[in-house]
This record gives sequence, structure tokens and C-alpha cells, in this order.
Amino acid sequence: MNTPLSNFELKSRRDFIYTSALALSAIVSGVKASDVSSVDKPIIAFSKPFQHLGPEDTAAFVENIGWNGIECPVRSKGQIEPERVFDDLPRYIDALNRRSLSIPILVSDITDIHQPHAEQVLRAASQAGIKIIRLGATRYVSDKSIEDQVSEISKKLKDIGDACAELKIKAGVENHEGATMFAAPIWDAYNAIKGAQSKNIGFCFDIGHATIEGGVSWPTQARIVEPYLLSVYVKDFTWIKGPKGWKPKWCNLGDGMVDKGYVKHLQQIGFNGPLCQHHEYALGDQESMIKHMKHDLKVLRAWLT
Repeated sequence: MNTPLSNFELKSRRDFIYTSALALSAIVSGVKASDVSSVDKPIIAFSKPFQHLGPEDTAAFVENIGWNGIECPVRSKGQIEPERVFDDLPRYIDALNRRSLSIPILVSDITDIHQPHAEQVLRAASQAGIKIIRLGATRYVSDKSIEDQVSEISKKLKDIGDACAELKIKAGVENHEGATMFAAPIWDAYNAIKGAQSKNIGFCFDIGHATIEGGVSWPTQARIVEPYLLSVYVKDFTWIKGPKGWKPKWCNLGDGMVDKGYVKHLQQIGFNGPLCQHHEYALGDQESMIKHMKHDLKVLRAWLT
């Protein structure tokens, strides 16, 4: 039974005794949750900031930071172009596997199963043993009701879910912040996913975006996605006031508004999907990038313990 997200006070965090191991390793290495130390939770990273690197350099970079793998963008202008997925994806997998690393999630542009290369990307993921595909983002248009658009998206998700069921993989919707973004309020995506009635469609939940949109109500948003939770994205932000008013500014993990209590809650409910670092703030040159990424990984591991 899921534990309610009702108390994120500092006292409850100090009092919480971590007694169970997540099954994150089942995604990455097939190890049973009971065999994994709480200090050694597998953590991956979205490779967008270093997607210009080839397979060998990517594997070396990831090993240097200390992650257990990557969330790999297979989309237009991504790390792998969709039309080359059958050729290039095995090269990245082989290079990572040689260092005991993996690709638990592919990131795609897919919002409709009928768009070019959609089935190709899903099949390549399935053949490679990758279980989760993050779907592309969708924006609302102003000349059609939100209700009608959510209904249309739900039908497209059902079609994608049917294709995923045949391939034994799952596809996830990520919540993004923004005035026109589908899934920003969470409830719209929840209703679309529920309406699709597919066990193969779920949420790639971004706690950073959820905190921007939810403010102090983010625990409710986090609870509503739990039945469909496939993966969790961790990043941080703070609010700044500029000439056009207040806006979020991405920052190092632990320096902003995201509550580490959410990570503790994931442990309480036995979440067993990938935990993935995202970096949207300015990272600077490669030396600076490495420093920032190692810092964020250290903070996330501290939150886990």
C-alpha cells in the first residue's frame, strides 16, 4: 500500500529509518533488491548535455562521473538519429556494457505511432532489451478545447500502448512545466493515460517540473502518478525575479526548491524504476560539467541514504 505524502517536515526525515532496498538494480543489472546496499542504488543520467560524444567516449564519461548508465536520446538531433537506431544503438550498448553500464530508457520524439520511424525506434528498443521509452512532448493549441485535445492524446497513447504491448516494452509521458504544455498540470496526463486503458503507458515523472507547476501541492501530483510510475527524473531550481516577473532558474541539486523528502518517499513505496539525473542549468566547459554532475550525483546519493 502506498504511503501518503502528507508529512515532509525535517523531523520526519530524521526519524525515518531506511530499511528496504529499491529494486532499481533490476532495471540495470538484474540483481535482486534484497542484494543491493542502500548506498549503491543505480542512478542514470539523461545524456543530452554530452550527446555529441560517440559510444566509447560516452561510456568513459559516464563511468568517470559514477553513474550506472544513461537515458539515451534517440530523436532528431539527438545522440542517435531515429533512422539510424538499428545501426547505432547496439554500438552504444556494447560500449557501455563493457564498463558494466546500461541504457534503461530511450528518449524519443514519438507522440503518434504513425509518425516516421516510431515503430522502428520501439522495435530497436525491444530488441536491445530496453524496457522504457520516453515519449515526445505535446503542446496545446489555442483553437481547440483542452478537453478535446486530451481525448485525442489519449487515443494516440492507446495506439502506442498497443504497439508497446506486442513488443513487451512501456512508454512514458514526461511532465513539463509551461503554460501550453500537456502534462504540466499532471491531471490532464493522468486522465489521458487512464483513458488509454493500457498497462504499457505510464509516467516518466519529473519532480523538478512538478514542483515548479505544483508549488506546495506537488505531493498530491506525485501521489496521482504512482499507479503509472515508470521512472523518476531529479533536478532542482530556484525562483528569480527578472524584468518580466518571476521565473524558475535551474540550479545544482540541493540548492533549490525540490524537496529531498520525495526521494525518501520513493523508498517507502518500494519504487523499482530508474532514477535519472537531469541537468538543465548552464554546465560550462567539460571540466566544469564534470564537476557539476559529480556534485549532483553526490547529493542524490546522500538523499538516498
